[in-house]
This record gives sequence, structure tokens and C-alpha cells, in this order.
Amino acid sequence: MNFQRFQHPDINDNMWNEIDEIINLNRNVNGAVITVLRKCQKIVGYLPAMLVDYISLSLNLPASEVFGVATFYSLFSLKPKGRHTIKVCTGTACYVKGTKEIIGRIDAEYGIKEGETTKDRRFSLDCVRCLGACGLAPAMVVDDKTYGGLTPDKALEKLRELNWLR
Repeated sequence: MNFQRFQHPDINDNMWNEIDEIINLNRNVNGAVITVLRKCQKIVGYLPAMLVDYISLSLNLPASEVFGVATFYSLFSLKPKGRHTIKVCTGTACYVKGTKEIIGRIDAEYGIKEGETTKDRRFSLDCVRCLGACGLAPAMVVDDKTYGGLTPDKALEKLRELNWLR
């Protein structure tokens, strides 16, 4: 089945083709909702509501079931995410050593609070309970790289380096 594609500013024709291919490969696979959502999110960067509707129609599943999966698992996002994900540790060791000030400086510099994304979609900020890097406290992970022994100034310096690269 091929459904009418919805118009969305974040999804171009090439993305739609990839989405349709993923759906077609998984249409008759029991329990494939997570796989389809994960792969579609990788293409678009997040799961706009209309894409979740499209997936539910294409897989012949109730929209409530597909939205339920998309909202239950933390790996899915219904909001646009930044090209760079900043995860700042708020665990005890990091908190005691100044992570609150780091978060405040990131907010002041980029205008984002926990769970938000900059308007230009360059950065998303998440606060996490533990990064498993207590010896590096205070610590943050940007994309897949861990930075430790941070001060507010050092944290902003690392983010500014990324800001110029992409």
C-alpha cells in the first residue's frame, strides 16, 4: 500500500523514499514498530506527529499504539533535536563540583534549558543522572565525546569549537 505523503518542512522526497522502503521491509514483521520508528527517526532526526500517523496508517496499526511506543521509550523524540546533543551530568559528584553553573552558562549562551533545542537546531541540552564518569566531575558528553574537569568557561569553549565546525 502506498499512502498519500504528507507535506512537512523537515521531510524531503528522498527521505520519504527511505521511509517508504523501511515500512515496506517491515510491513509484515510482527513487533516491527520500534525498528520502523528508530530507522525513521534516524532519517528525519525526530518523529513529527504526522510521520507517526503515516507509519501507523502504513503498518495498519492504531495510531494510539504507535504513539504509545514513540512516547514510552526515551530514545524517541517527537520534537526536533539539535545536530549536537549535550548531556550534562547532574549526579552527586558533578553537582557538587559545579554542574549547575555549567548548565546555567549553557542556557545563557545558547538560550536553551534542559530538554530544549536551539532555534537553529545546532544543540539540544539534556541533563542526565549519571554519565559514569564521576572521576572526571563535572562532566558532559557532546555527541559521543566525554569532557571532564569542566568549568563553565571550559564547557562553553568546547561547545564553541563545535559551533564553528558545523
